[in-house]
Amino acid sequence: MSDFDMGNMFGKIQEMQSKMQEAQEKLKDVVVEAEAGGGMVKVKANGKRQLISVTMDEDVIDPDDKEMLEDLIVAGVNKALEKAEEEGQKQMQDMYKGMMPGGGIPGMDLSKFGL
Repeated sequence: MSDFDMGNMFGKIQEMQSKMQEAQEKLKDVVVEAEAGGGMVKVKANGKRQLISVTMDEDVIDPDDKEMLEDLIVAGVNKALEKAEEEGQKQMQDMYKGMMPGGGIPGMDLSKFGL
């Protein structure tokens, strides 16, 4: 007879799902900032990759060079979202490592998922 307890395993899976959902919600509180144009455009985003704010120096607002401002905004947003993605992944990895002794689910190799 095996020591494998299916009920215990399902309980751990439900607990893990609950913790994952909690960790996902906490990503809203993770805020990153990125700059473009030497700091002329600053963009903030959260760990859920949602844009929070865009601020610009007045010097960058030139009605005759609208394209430059648009390019700086796009660059700033892309940098902020990239940082948010990286930070979100880091937070989720830390959460997975803390869920089970030894950093994972026994018998499951999560390395191919970046964990």
